Amino acid sequence: MSQTVRGVVARAKGAPVEVVPIVIPDPGPGEVVVAIAACGVCHTDLHYREGGINDEFPFLLGHEAAGVVESVGEGVDSVAVGDFVVLNWRAVCGQCRACKRGQPQYCFSTFNATQKMTLEDGTELTPALGIGAFADKTLVHAGQCTKVDPSADPAVVGLLGCGVMAGLGAAVNTGGVTRGQSVAVIGCGGVGDAAIMGARLAGASKIIAVDRDDKKLEWATDLGATHTINSRSTDAVEAIKEITGGFGADVVIDAVGRPETYKQAFYARDLAGTVVLVGVPTPDMTLEMPLVDFFSHGGSLKSSWYGDCLPERDFPTYVDLYQQGRLPLEKFVTERIGIDDVEKAFETMHRGEVLRSVVIL
Repeated sequence: MSQTVRGVVARAKGAPVEVVPIVIPDPGPGEVVVAIAACGVCHTDLHYREGGINDEFPFLLGHEAAGVVESVGEGVDSVAVGDFVVLNWRAVCGQCRACKRGQPQYCFSTFNATQKMTLEDGTELTPALGIGAFADKTLVHAGQCTKVDPSADPAVVGLLGCGVMAGLGAAVNTGGVTRGQSVAVIGCGGVGDAAIMGARLAGASKIIAVDRDDKKLEWATDLGATHTINSRSTDAVEAIKEITGGFGADVVIDAVGRPETYKQAFYARDLAGTVVLVGVPTPDMTLEMPLVDFFSHGGSLKSSWYGDCLPERDFPTYVDLYQQGRLPLEKFVTERIGIDDVEKAFETMHRGEVLRSVVIL
């Protein structure tokens, strides 16, 4: 039997979000209903509300979440009722060309629930990133659930569902940072700071944080940056080169995703160095650069999708490191809020006052 719970819905572009009753169907084949314990407020949710993803309103927002499996549909054997899970938007299919060549972290055909959650009048909802977790409960595909240590704080580990994993993975998976390397991270919001944490975890010797906000640079230092650059008053490229002996960093991560920051990343790397783009550009952005510079600098130019993570491999590993005190994920939780406070949290996030607000349910 379907059930009615609270959910945060964006009905129209730019309109304030509303907490309204939503209807959750019983799980069908391959589906799971999860009782949400906590869900982070991510920029992607704001992009949905602003129509920056698509126009498939109304949206059920929220996607950085952890909770407990309440019920499972036919054929589900990967999780069971009572399992504590972190939700993800890369439910690996196992059949696409990426999966078949042994690269499931690039899966091109990820799964979502087949059935739709709805408003009480039957209007179908579009769940953010196929999750929709600013709600007491949500319906997802079983592959979107990754079991982790049930003693972990859901407000903390749920953030692996998007931004924190994107940053960690940009450094560790995509950038391949290794011991002794120099790393520069441009943009020190949640994703950039997670990349800094990942670089520290991987053993980078110099970790250079670049931002235009001194408060964000303070956060970056607390999370592992060894050097900071305020690009509002300093030429970031020249400063990075000065810190690295005139050469440039081995790996430069652009966590902003603008033409200006990508150029900074490109020219701030050492010869044969690596640039990782993890910040998401808008469709209208273009880049014009001399082609010869791409040839003469060598190295690698990479884009990082969700930190090139494999949830079933990476989530339990990072949760264990957090539980051991070796990965301070708790530092990303700036405040814990109620479900009625999401609109206010968007405003706080837009002003750059938090790393993450987390909705506790």
